[in-house]
Amino acid sequence: QVQLVESGGGLVQPGGSLRLSCTARGTIFRIYGMGWYRQAPGKQRELVASIARGEAREYADSVKGRFTISRDVAKNTVTLQMNSLKPEDSAVYYCNAEKVLDPQGLDDYWGQGTQVTVSS
Repeated sequence: QVQLVESGGGLVQPGGSLRLSCTARGTIFRIYGMGWYRQAPGKQRELVASIARGEAREYADSVKGRFTISRDVAKNTVTLQMNSLKPEDSAVYYCNAEKVLDPQGLDDYWGQGTQVTVSS
């Protein structure tokens, strides 16, 4: 059974920074892509940033130039560095692992979510 363990959320003032980390734990042969999604109250879950195994990155337009995603393939870890945070970045952030190959086959997994609140 694969589990995604997230850390790094919290409360920060506008203009501040936070760093989110997520590690996939379990018997894992390969992960195609990892990323972060977020969901604010009353809104749909949206992609924030993703990174494929070959290092191709994708960012939501609203975070380009402020957020940076990175990945350690050997450690099955993905990190999201968030700078110049705005109140509209407040949401629950979810880690995602796409096309995870484990002894049970190929599947996608989600973390439990971590709250990010940007407020003065």
